[in-house]
Amino acid sequence: MWRTQRAGTRVIGYTTGVYDMFHIGHLNVLRRAREACDHLVVGVTTDELSLAAKGKTPIVPFEERLDIVRAIRHVDEVVPQTSMDKLEAWEKVGFDAVFVGDDWKGTDKWNALEREFAVRGVSVHYFAYTQHTSSTMLRAALTRITESGSAAG
Repeated sequence: MWRTQRAGTRVIGYTTGVYDMFHIGHLNVLRRAREACDHLVVGVTTDELSLAAKGKTPIVPFEERLDIVRAIRHVDEVVPQTSMDKLEAWEKVGFDAVFVGDDWKGTDKWNALEREFAVRGVSVHYFAYTQHTSSTMLRAALTRITESGSAAG
């Protein structure tokens, strides 16, 4: 496993997510991120930002999602994510490495962020998306169950 390291310094890593209906894909990202840094800071997306950015409110309320992520042993620190601006997050947190899903790799947004972060000495690392589980899949399954239960009732 690669490890981001500057000689003699502690490496601070950063990743973000909604972490709605916490599942193995979330755990995989947090575990891999923590293996690649000395101190992992996780931004948990607020309900308001999720609604604005994704058009949906999480099923699990923000404060509960904070508690869940805070309880994960791979996580050293949790902060609210109130903006999608990763450079703003860097100014607040001061991380050395940022971890993101590989579905963003090669996009205009992340190509530009890679250049911006490189100037600041921040490395960008992409992790494979867990194909068999996602919050979107779980939400769809709950909807199907709810609709079939309503139709039966």
